[in-house]
Amino acid sequence: MRSPKLTSPELPRYGEGSLAELVPALLGAVGAGGFAEAPRLGLGEARSACLLLVDGLGDELVVGNADVAPTLAAHRAAALTTCYPSTTATSITSIGTGLTPGEHGVVGYLWEPYPGAEGLLNALRWQFQGRDSSALGIVTPERTQPEPTAFERATAAGTAVTVVSSSLYRDSGLSRMALRGSRFSGASTWGTLVARVIEALREPGFVYAYVSDLDTTGHALGPSSPGWRAQLALVDRLVATLAEQLPAGSTLVVTGDHGMVAVGEDDHVSLDGRADLTAGVRAIGGEPRARYVYARPGAAGDVLAAWREALGERAWVISAEQAVADGWFGPKITEQAIPRLGDVIAAARGTNVLVRPEAEPRLTTMRGHHGSLTPAEQLIPLIRFSR
Repeated sequence: MRSPKLTSPELPRYGEGSLAELVPALLGAVGAGGFAEAPRLGLGEARSACLLLVDGLGDELVVGNADVAPTLAAHRAAALTTCYPSTTATSITSIGTGLTPGEHGVVGYLWEPYPGAEGLLNALRWQFQGRDSSALGIVTPERTQPEPTAFERATAAGTAVTVVSSSLYRDSGLSRMALRGSRFSGASTWGTLVARVIEALREPGFVYAYVSDLDTTGHALGPSSPGWRAQLALVDRLVATLAEQLPAGSTLVVTGDHGMVAVGEDDHVSLDGRADLTAGVRAIGGEPRARYVYARPGAAGDVLAAWREALGERAWVISAEQAVADGWFGPKITEQAIPRLGDVIAAARGTNVLVRPEAEPRLTTMRGHHGSLTPAEQLIPLIRFSR
């Protein structure tokens, strides 16, 4: 187990330089109504703009692997923070809505969607934990995240908004929560994605494009591994191709939804079968780097004390109430979102992972993880091209 390097967490810079501000800035840059006052993040103005989200593209990873990603490194303008937790479902919803997690309520990978729900919802697969069937007939995405998206607001104001991604995501629960209000353009390959993006950028408006392969590779092989570096080189070539074909008056911005840390067996802290960590606990959500602990009635204080004692310096362990007060989820939080956080939050420090080998065997075997508040996970690059 490697010792944590931080004495305090890297909190998201909501309102001044976080992922939640990026789409409003780009919509303001293309003149979309209702976004003129959004912080521009130094992006200027454009006739059309594309945000390419490369899942798992952390800023430290771009800087540390610049030799295989020369295009990304050369056009890196700044570093933003993502949100908490630093995970895909939360980040994509902040992108699509322009809101903090406390405002949109999509608080991570696995959480209780409403008090009394029949289980924990996997927000990526839209399934209850332990089930193979879809939860779309039970949990409605539009009610789970009821706030208007930035895409809906821009479309209503007359700005064309296009999403370019795999057709697998067209009607997913996450897309319905985060990306509704856009025109979806399916892209089954990266070459198709390039063609769809460039076609859309020829007209005024905004394009959001998404690729997942770098994150998938990082989970399987670990970030900065030889295989991961090979995948990053392919991402660099994809971005270079898009930049070369940009129509006049257009802007391309590339970022990630989170970074990633490499983990080994000695970083594993197993939660399964630990009487000290399960006493008074009715459910454990989140993921190995960002856990939500749901206590039984009257047991929250004891659970908090037990987790702090058991995990020590391996994680930042605080009450959900304190995390809200400290701004982990943004300056404000809705009444709908509060119970989704559970009672105790454990954000892993260093490269530790709080795994559940029996309940979550797939997550347990991953070599790359994210979700917590270290710079490796929180910092994401702002990479810009204009023509």
